[in-house]
Amino acid sequence: MADEHPPGSPDIPEAEGSPGSRHISRKRLIQAALVAAPATMLIGGAPALARNLTPTEDRPLTPTPYCDDGDDPTPAQMEGPYFKPNSPRRTSLVEAGTVGTRLTVSGYVFGLACKPIAGALLDFWQADNRGNYDNVGFRFRGHQFTDSTGAFRLETIVPGLYPGRTRHIHVKVQAPNRPILTTQLYFPGEPGNSSDTIYDPRLLMTMGNSGGTRTGAYDFVLNVQQDPTDPPDPEPGGTWKAGTVYRPGDRVTYGGATYECLQGHTAVAGWEPPSAPALWRRV
Repeated sequence: MADEHPPGSPDIPEAEGSPGSRHISRKRLIQAALVAAPATMLIGGAPALARNLTPTEDRPLTPTPYCDDGDDPTPAQMEGPYFKPNSPRRTSLVEAGTVGTRLTVSGYVFGLACKPIAGALLDFWQADNRGNYDNVGFRFRGHQFTDSTGAFRLETIVPGLYPGRTRHIHVKVQAPNRPILTTQLYFPGEPGNSSDTIYDPRLLMTMGNSGGTRTGAYDFVLNVQQDPTDPPDPEPGGTWKAGTVYRPGDRVTYGGATYECLQGHTAVAGWEPPSAPALWRRV
């Protein structure tokens, strides 16, 4: 559906029950709020990094990226048609003969109390220098885990422009035993930012240059409570185990339910049956 408002024009919600009132999505309200975002939230036109913010007792860090319309609690942005499970574990997507401007993306994964999350899964995928996705192999695809400080680092290239989209990098982020957050990272100053219908300025990286390589910084804040008084989540239990090679037709249990394998793969943390419908079907 075409947007009824010109690019950059925020939706202004009418009073509930007033003539012509309609549902205003949470995403649009957030975008409208950015128009008047204070300097403490935006630095140089990009969101302030979470590592530089301090949560308070009555106001923890806001989970980023933001949810869509409030009807889907997990993904913050669309996955798109080109995600592939079972990407190789690696911190560099640059291979021999790779063409393109080198880019290093780094940052941290935090919870709501601004405490780092060690062992968080990050699965990246993007277009090549010409704007094409590799749907046969795993070029410009890879996953990694944050270190003990919650930090990650990805070596890649600046992606080319995919038709109809502004420049972006896809990523899935998951704290251990938590729901997967699916989102995209964006580049400041791109002409396509103003016309891309799903672009969200809160997902802008903070860009720089270092030794001829472009650098991008972004800190993920997951909707994970970090109150030390909270009891730990119970283990889901079941026969599913990371590191196991599963074949189509294999059955496992997880969290009290039974699942059947749809695609052969080696199980890894982050692709638990409830979170990987492309790999598992509940029976």
